[in-house]
Amino acid sequence: MSVDAEQLIRWAGLAAIAAGVIFCAIQPVHPADVAASVTSGAWSTVMAFKLAMCLLFLVGLSGIYARQAGRAGWLGLAGFVFLLLSWWLQTGFVFAEAFILPVTVASAPGFVESFLGMFNGSPGETPIGGLPTVYAAVGLLYMAGGILFGIATVRAGVLPRAPAILLAVAALVTPAAALLPHELQRYVAVPVGIAVAWLGYALWSERRAA
Repeated sequence: MSVDAEQLIRWAGLAAIAAGVIFCAIQPVHPADVAASVTSGAWSTVMAFKLAMCLLFLVGLSGIYARQAGRAGWLGLAGFVFLLLSWWLQTGFVFAEAFILPVTVASAPGFVESFLGMFNGSPGETPIGGLPTVYAAVGLLYMAGGILFGIATVRAGVLPRAPAILLAVAALVTPAAALLPHELQRYVAVPVGIAVAWLGYALWSERRAA
């Protein structure tokens, strides 16, 4: 059976739906970012879903961009590249959370605490090199990519405006999460997940109707 570009883009819509749903679903059940969590069953389960989610975001966002590439212009390309870099780098951190932290927490608890300190806002005493800088870059790329990609999607007029606006606004207010208690900061991600899943559904349903 041959597979054409339209089918691939449609399947990418399903990937975007799955990524957005997982992104929303893991926020209320994510274990606390502390060393005591990394050997728990809940941690390993959530990290497995997060790792799959990162791959799904890469595929889904690629399909959303491909559908409107001809009309999204340089703004859309920049937003797409920023988002792709953000999730590509994020995959490395999630891989470490899933496979490295659980096996090093007993022998190097200081490293684990410092690693998790990037997420919980309590830096540990063990140096971890340039990882905090890279993680800060992930956040900047995530925010800038969401804003630019959302605006470009609205301007392109190929996919629905509402989820594109939601994506841009949600990315814009992301820094405000720092004002919330750590246990509530994760919920700021939910609108982004909804926006991506919504765009993915629009992509999939459009191709299905074609």
